[in-house]
Amino acid sequence: MEEITWNDFEKVELRAGTILEVFDYPEARKPAYKVKVDFGDFGIKMSSAQITAHYTKEALVGKQIVGVVNFPRKQIGKFMSEFLVTGFADESGNIVLTTLNGRVPNGSKMI
Repeated sequence: MEEITWNDFEKVELRAGTILEVFDYPEARKPAYKVKVDFGDFGIKMSSAQITAHYTKEALVGKQIVGVVNFPRKQIGKFMSEFLVTGFADESGNIVLTTLNGRVPNGSKMI
């Protein structure tokens, strides 16, 4: 594992956002959803996430998640991802979202 400096960490914009809508993404190589997330002053952004093993579309709406909002946009198939959804792999390799235990304003930075 490579160590980074505090200044390196401060460059990563880990922000809280609320999932507004979730869409099927049948074109994805691995099962995934497209998510539309409100990041407050940082805007409403779209991304894809391979989170179908643990979450239904209905259960995701309204959930606050953590996303990296300052990576460049990334082409994923025919879809342009505007932020990185964060999470952890469980023992089977399925993604568990990084979520908040309480509500914070959308766009709040992880500190």
